[in-house]
Amino acid sequence: MSFIATGKRIGIGLVGVGRHGSRYARYLLHDLPEARLTAVCRRNAGEGFSSPGVKVYGDYRAMLADPLVDAVAVVTAPSLCPEVCVAAANARKPMLVEKPLALTGREARTIAEAAVRAGVILMTAQTMRFDSTVLKAKELLEGIGALNRAVLRSHIETKPNLLVDSSRGAAVPVGALLELGTHLFDLVRFCTGDEVSKVRCVIEPCQVGVPEVKAEVELKTNGGVSCRLDIARVQSHRLGQMQWHGSKAVVQADWVNGAVFRSIEKGAEEKWEVVAQPTVLATLRAFIHAIRTGEPPPISGIDGVRAVEMADACYRSALNEGRWEVIMPAD
Repeated sequence: MSFIATGKRIGIGLVGVGRHGSRYARYLLHDLPEARLTAVCRRNAGEGFSSPGVKVYGDYRAMLADPLVDAVAVVTAPSLCPEVCVAAANARKPMLVEKPLALTGREARTIAEAAVRAGVILMTAQTMRFDSTVLKAKELLEGIGALNRAVLRSHIETKPNLLVDSSRGAAVPVGALLELGTHLFDLVRFCTGDEVSKVRCVIEPCQVGVPEVKAEVELKTNGGVSCRLDIARVQSHRLGQMQWHGSKAVVQADWVNGAVFRSIEKGAEEKWEVVAQPTVLATLRAFIHAIRTGEPPPISGIDGVRAVEMADACYRSALNEGRWEVIMPAD
């Protein structure tokens, strides 16, 4: 169907309307004239969501069968994503899926492969790619010479996360690497335009089945850029920063405070104050544009897969005394 030719608004079905999913619902209801929220799916269909003209389902399969649902946004626990997304692919529904795509790289690849077989759009909601500060910093990287090293930090006030996986009848621990680190893993690939070849990692606590609250990661790209990542759940003092060292200058970005700096020879420094934009809204706009035009989405399913595979390698390294782990080349 050509949505441009017909002028039809794209009907979006939303799976998950919790704290984060509610943001998607709000933007779909009020800020996207080319799309409309036609249905939502939540575990308890009769509780917590009501909007005129929006159907509420308790079963995602029934929502996917709704002819008014042209595409889906999946904003649910990563443990549930493979089942939901494979069903969406089989129903020929384009998908926007919150990061991380799944709990493991193998499950994430299952989603990406299902989308390829079905010939439908799969976009990963790596929303930091739309952050104004990140975009300004990436623009400046082109003028600082050959990249050689970087430091990225993400500290966020959040409690250890135990997501209930109803399909497995158990609580699934999701630690800081998957919750926060997948943003930084993706930013390394986004800013360098390169793949990560190997990683090593130390996590705290390092116990199977216990969600880590802190991770220190070192990784190297195929092109030789060495990056250190500092990831933590904290009680206060949120941090979101990256620092890129080139042969001619250094670029620093602080997305919590909306500032970008460039340091050049003899200590001179330039600073830009950046106006924030809602990253979830920008992500939705890009997804809708891809559906309307048939163009590839700016963030692919494989981009989401690679972030989860990097987390996998970090966990292997942590359980192997922080030794280097090689990441297989991307498809």
